[in-house]
Amino acid sequence: MDMKKRIHLELRNRTPSDVRELVLDNCRSNEGKIEGLTAEFVNLEFLSLINVGLISVSNLPKLGKLKKLELSDNRISGGLDVLAEKLPNLTHLNLSGNKLKDISTLEPLRTTPHSTISLSTPPLCIPV
Repeated sequence: MDMKKRIHLELRNRTPSDVRELVLDNCRSNEGKIEGLTAEFVNLEFLSLINVGLISVSNLPKLGKLKKLELSDNRISGGLDVLAEKLPNLTHLNLSGNKLKDISTLEPLRTTPHSTISLSTPPLCIPV
């Protein structure tokens, strides 16, 4: 099932502003991008996009109340500066199982205070 259809199903006759949690795990994204998620989800606090084939989060809308973002098991390798800009209240970010090449990829996230970032397989290679 593609991401747009899954969002429609998850709404269950609610408006986007009524949704606080949205789980889109294992659905498919077109061209590795987030689709169908708009800034209308103004009260969204938890978003899970596990194993959806993402290579980019560049078109993520501004979600001012989002606190927890699950992005594990995708193919993201960079472009995380968007997260710091569009998710000002982010406190938990799971990037496990992505294609991050080195720790500098996470540099843009230093501006998000009080955030926890989860990283695991494959491990980052940090030169010493």
